[in-house]
Amino acid sequence: MARRTRALGTVGTALLAAALPATVLPAEALSAVPAAPAGPPAGAAGPRGERRAPGQEGTVRAADLLAATTACAPVSKGKYRTDAGAAATVPVCGTTGAVFWKADMDIDCDGQVTAHCNTTTDPWFQESTAFAQSDGKPLNSEKLPFVVVPAPSELWSYPASGIRGGGVVAVVHGGRVRYAVVGDTGPVGIIGEASYATAESLGIPAHPQRGGVASGVTYILFKNTRVSPIENHDEAVRLGDALAKKFVRENGGAT
Repeated sequence: MARRTRALGTVGTALLAAALPATVLPAEALSAVPAAPAGPPAGAAGPRGERRAPGQEGTVRAADLLAATTACAPVSKGKYRTDAGAAATVPVCGTTGAVFWKADMDIDCDGQVTAHCNTTTDPWFQESTAFAQSDGKPLNSEKLPFVVVPAPSELWSYPASGIRGGGVVAVVHGGRVRYAVVGDTGPVGIIGEASYATAESLGIPAHPQRGGVASGVTYILFKNTRVSPIENHDEAVRLGDALAKKFVRENGGAT
């Protein structure tokens, strides 16, 4: 798996993120997202009697989320590349309550120095992420599932679509659903990247140089949402499951 050229460093994108206004989940959105149990453990029967796939979080099936993302109404002014030098083939699509794209997954190992994310394992490693933990430290790519969004440009500006740092994301691959947050920004013309922890949780090789997958990943970013604190993964799962159910209902799914 070829690692994309990190043409835009997270030091610069962190300054950009700091300049953007903070957004919280509106009160009316919170009322639409009631507290919900995390669902039965992997392999147990779900609410409709189906068996949940190992590695799935929440109660919404991968098939239902994919069925709600079959049609693309582009909100980007063009298409993104999945890697430097590749053809531009990926639009950002808009639907009720979310934006989504279908791409590859490259591995973001930036942020806190850990056993698997450091300058030895990752020649592109940077000790910063565009969005920080509640204590001001950069995110921990090895532990926290998060997704990278392209930095704002004329092609597409994620804040204009209601997407912010800490926003809730459903990531679907290989029949699995995992929830993450928007945690970092990347090059303006390239899309399809997530943290070490996201890849590992989906069964995707997570090594920052040799890991990733060339295709088959769907990223669903829910509008006007935010996990607080950003590092609270349990809250991302709770909100994500409720938002995914609503998303599927509003976009032609069965949940």
